[in-house]
Amino acid sequence: MIFNPKKKTSNLFLLIASFVIVSLILWNTNVFFKKFKEEERLKMEIWASAHKELLEAPLDEDPGDLSLKVFQNNTSTPMILVNIDGSYRVNNMEEDTSKDSLKIQFKIRQFQSENPPILLQDNGELLATLYYGNSEVLNKLKYYPIALLLIIFLFGAVIFFFFKTNKASEQNKLWAGMAKETAHQIGTPLTSLLGWNELLKTEEINPDITKEIEKDIARLQTITERFSKIGSLPKLEKHDIVIETKSAFDYLKRRSSKLILFSFTSELHSLPVLLNRSLYQWTIENLVKNGIDAMKGRGQISIKIVPDGKFVNILVTDTGQGIPKGNFQSIFNPGFTSKKRGWGLGLSLVKRIVEEYHKGRIKVLTSSKEGTIMQISLKAIL
Repeated sequence: MIFNPKKKTSNLFLLIASFVIVSLILWNTNVFFKKFKEEERLKMEIWASAHKELLEAPLDEDPGDLSLKVFQNNTSTPMILVNIDGSYRVNNMEEDTSKDSLKIQFKIRQFQSENPPILLQDNGELLATLYYGNSEVLNKLKYYPIALLLIIFLFGAVIFFFFKTNKASEQNKLWAGMAKETAHQIGTPLTSLLGWNELLKTEEINPDITKEIEKDIARLQTITERFSKIGSLPKLEKHDIVIETKSAFDYLKRRSSKLILFSFTSELHSLPVLLNRSLYQWTIENLVKNGIDAMKGRGQISIKIVPDGKFVNILVTDTGQGIPKGNFQSIFNPGFTSKKRGWGLGLSLVKRIVEEYHKGRIKVLTSSKEGTIMQISLKAIL
């Protein structure tokens, strides 16, 4: 990956700018909350003063419009006024609360935790105590920073996944470009090898040698074709699944150690399936090679083809050490590998070939210390 200092600096700047903006919004919200709380405190002090005036006013005098308006306009702040004799008055609260002394005591403790009580005094003598809680607007405002942080978190998650997907797309393009370039570079020596092989045929040597060389050249041509198709949508054609599977299996059988026993069985004589021949054989070879690696070069590899309604299942079995159940899905992730050497791309390519290109399914059917069975399911042409 090419290091881009400008891109890194811009990303750092965006991160710092986002942090500063979020901090300013939270700080401003906190300041607004405190100011609103102070104004509500002032409103309650005015209400307490108005109530005190009413208490002190003679019974035969009019208390005045101002005091009455103060009482009438305060319809949002819940409050409990406790008189010196223990009687109380409840405003802006549920009706059933005012009739339950236990609920009143609970509310008084709650209001004390939210706001300091206001004492109504006359020449130092306590007349009543006013307990009040936060208004509905203030309570909603308390949760505003949490809602804001949640929105910012969700927005950040969307941005993160967008950049992650974009990065993965760039990496896929890079791998596709490298694969196509590799295929292009292999093409030149392949042409030369074909020419040299034709010259060898004119010499007095064993013809079996040139035949084997031709097989390996054809193999290199197949590999070149596979690499050239990475990143582009492959063409699917009707092929016999039994023949194509056995062809890939037999190729590896001829070129593998004698310590490995190969077995191929099929419950079908033939069955047409839409395949990209080159990529499908690559899939079988990857699964067989993985099985050989799991057995550390000694054991038994078998392939079995089984019909399953509208589908056909290809079972690749090895006698290796098995796969932990927790890794049944992660083995198909790019970069996952249990080998000391390797990039962990084999099974991720297999999954992509089977599921994205051939619209089939691949999974670990079973796995234990006695071995593993990998299953490919493809739709048959009936």
